[in-house]
Amino acid sequence: MRALQLVDGIGLDNLKVLEVPDPKPGPGEVLVRMRAVSLNFRDLLMVGGVYGPQTPLPLTPFSDGCGVVEAVGEGVTRVAVGDRVSTLFFQKWFAGKPTMEGQMSALGLPIPGAGRELAVFSEQGVSKVPDYLSDHQVSTLACAALTAWRALFSDAHLEPGDTVLLQGTGGVSIFGLQFAKAAGYRTIITSSSDEKLERAKALGADHVINYRTTPEWGRAARAITGGAGVDFVMEVGGAGTLTESLKAIALMGHIAIIGVLAGAAEPLQIGTMIATGAKLQGVSVGSRAMFEAMCKALELHRIEPVVDKVYPFTEAVAAFKAMQGGEHFGKIVLSFD
Repeated sequence: MRALQLVDGIGLDNLKVLEVPDPKPGPGEVLVRMRAVSLNFRDLLMVGGVYGPQTPLPLTPFSDGCGVVEAVGEGVTRVAVGDRVSTLFFQKWFAGKPTMEGQMSALGLPIPGAGRELAVFSEQGVSKVPDYLSDHQVSTLACAALTAWRALFSDAHLEPGDTVLLQGTGGVSIFGLQFAKAAGYRTIITSSSDEKLERAKALGADHVINYRTTPEWGRAARAITGGAGVDFVMEVGGAGTLTESLKAIALMGHIAIIGVLAGAAEPLQIGTMIATGAKLQGVSVGSRAMFEAMCKALELHRIEPVVDKVYPFTEAVAAFKAMQGGEHFGKIVLSFD
């Protein structure tokens, strides 16, 4: 079978399609024939060596994938041959509060990821998915969708009519927009592209802000709320955006710290935090129980994950370069077809 691997070093130029032996499932394991994987910014950092400078090689990237169970090992009961499944980001976080063991079970690093035609996972590390979704759409759920779901519904305590601000139009924020609309929240989304903002409006965004033409977008968001501030911010930028998020946030509001697209270092505005009582909470994906609850909501509301670009599995480097260039709206997918 073929697999995407970093073998000779870190960096996109070292990401190669290699022939490797077909794996076989052991007791409690399942063999999955992968149909699609989706890219997350984490994968780009990982392949580039930023996520873990001491990354052990060889490395098989990607946490998010869709496939069909082709064989099962002894004792497997959660799934059966022929079931279509999604990988789970954390292979050992099933429910409840996160544990260190669970946090150390992420696909891609430290566990070999889903970027291969055939992959063996613990039966506990996959979950069945809604039939109405395409393989490409399913491949977007494990990280981006679940991160947005957890941030909005597990961590924040929002009510219908509350206002949420979503930064940018990448995978997490677009899922956040879709989930927020389904839950009855008022939505504000930012982007540097008017074209992408128009696409966000078509998905139901109530208000849009171009942060390039309106660099003080935090004040603009507060103005939209009549000065009260937004109740929730999906903070994916990090350095350069957190200050504006704090300008936008309402008293006792919730800022979900998810990404570092604009950098990782940002001086905290301690005075503003104290004055607003804002809660800043880091978010690292979610548990299997959260994933399965999310899938029920997806099916109920018939939410369609936004897949913007699809590349052949063998063109992963081109897909990563598209991500680097910020060309996408929603998710980028690699197909094994």
